[in-house]
Amino acid sequence: MGIIGGRLGYLMLRKIAPVPVILTFNQEISNKLDTNLGRVFCENFFSLIQGKTVIDFGCGDGRHTVEMAVNGAAKVIGIDIQNKLLSIARELAKKKLVADHCFFVTETDELADIIVSKDAFEHFSDPVSVLDFMHTLLKPNGFILASFGPTWLHPYGGHLFSVFPWAHLIFTENALIRWRSDFKSDGATKFSEVEGGLNKLTIRKFEKIIRDSPFNIEWLDTIPIKGFYPFKYKAIREFGSSIVRCKLIPKKAKISYSPYTK
Repeated sequence: MGIIGGRLGYLMLRKIAPVPVILTFNQEISNKLDTNLGRVFCENFFSLIQGKTVIDFGCGDGRHTVEMAVNGAAKVIGIDIQNKLLSIARELAKKKLVADHCFFVTETDELADIIVSKDAFEHFSDPVSVLDFMHTLLKPNGFILASFGPTWLHPYGGHLFSVFPWAHLIFTENALIRWRSDFKSDGATKFSEVEGGLNKLTIRKFEKIIRDSPFNIEWLDTIPIKGFYPFKYKAIREFGSSIVRCKLIPKKAKISYSPYTK
């Protein structure tokens, strides 16, 4: 995907965004625990996790994980592949006095009542394998709450690469990666290799992945750009959904009432 590439694409990007706006990690920001978990998933989110073992899959700097530990989860395990973020997360757990039941690891075999995944599915290099692994980590009657976005066809679905709306679809991957190499020296040659990764996940692709996975979608809801609800219609939701949120249950599990059913 992408129309403008080669040296022309690279030079245009240099002209448009000579010094990209890069958010540097700020420890002070990470200490704030109001991460919108209740507003993103459901109003009774913290009631759901009371006394439960929760895995925060793709926990990043641990803010969500620690917030769940502070708000009543019996045990919370944050999983991520970035050790530098896990170190920051462990320090945050100590500061918030929950290190005795809030842990951060690169892998686990402990079973959870609930797996939470926020802002991670669009970054997983192999979401199919991730779902298979999640399935092995759930207790009987366990479930997944996932939220991610913006998705790939959103105006800023390219994250750093969206220097203006849909830039990641207008310029080729090679041109964008070459532009990025001017200020990043990690050697990434494609979107999936950048820090955090980008897998070009769309809503349609996500739904197909779930159909072929060990899970069913109990409910799925999209949050449109600036509350513009016509973007919730299936025909155009790919281009106007800032957030996708859903509950996944193992196949053959009983489907319950969805708070987002109209």
